[in-house]
Amino acid sequence: MGDNGGGRRTRWHRSETDESGAEQRAESLRDLVPQGYDTAYTQLGDAFPEQLLRLQVLHSASQRAFEPSTSRALRRTLRCVLRSVLRDPRLGDSPPSRHVGEYLDEEITGIRARLGQDRAVAVSRGLNVGLGVGAAVSVVLLCLPLLWGARLLEQLTGATLGCTDRWSLLGAFVCGGVGAFGAVLSVLVRLRNSGDELTRRKVNGHDGVVAPGELYRTMRHEGVYRVFVGWILALAVYFLLGADFVTFIETPATPARLCSPGGRPGDGTDFWGFWCAVGFVAGFNERWAYGLLGRATAPRKDKP
Repeated sequence: MGDNGGGRRTRWHRSETDESGAEQRAESLRDLVPQGYDTAYTQLGDAFPEQLLRLQVLHSASQRAFEPSTSRALRRTLRCVLRSVLRDPRLGDSPPSRHVGEYLDEEITGIRARLGQDRAVAVSRGLNVGLGVGAAVSVVLLCLPLLWGARLLEQLTGATLGCTDRWSLLGAFVCGGVGAFGAVLSVLVRLRNSGDELTRRKVNGHDGVVAPGELYRTMRHEGVYRVFVGWILALAVYFLLGADFVTFIETPATPARLCSPGGRPGDGTDFWGFWCAVGFVAGFNERWAYGLLGRATAPRKDKP
């Protein structure tokens, strides 16, 4: 989905097309009324004003659906509902027919559920895209310094890294990169059974406040942000332990020990294993940041 600025079009704008691909203008619920039933539509508003208002709100929301197929399916559903009700001979009964009202309530509940599923798809897909982009960028940030970092630094500044400097920088990048993947796993584990809660928090009560396309973009940014939170936390722990501020945790192998002639053959393995474990645990605690979940939510109104 493109951003909402400039000349780029959002997904919900692109979805305003019919099956043949021709662009449609935004429409009201009255535009779906079959020809010759305007009087019956007025009777519907007089007999069931609350249900008609909900249908109008749901129709507007369906035009902003994240999935184009959802928008088209809901448009067909609303047209069928109107056709059925407007052709029902009980519409003009006085008092209004209870069965017609119950039918409208059932259809409204189904349409609202379909829109809720569409919002959940927007949230989960945006988060997955954000996490995927963040993880890909992390791989690039991890590989470039390991492969060409020392050579590039020497060309740019003329500085030559010693053995301990190389091991220290390699440890920092590896610890940060593994922390990023720890953050990805943390988000996936926490949101596995919490998609509905996250969707409710993002819409903040009223389902129509935030369009699904905006939910998608917000969660895409949130996913990338979480990955870099994992990087920062892992690097902070690495430098904290590497500077010996925390004395009760002893690193199994230090860069100085690795570069000394008396080092053991297994010191390199101990070094990588220790800092990968530290980075993963640090990144897994990305929930310390202002959370995806756990933010106070406003009471949700049970209306579309």
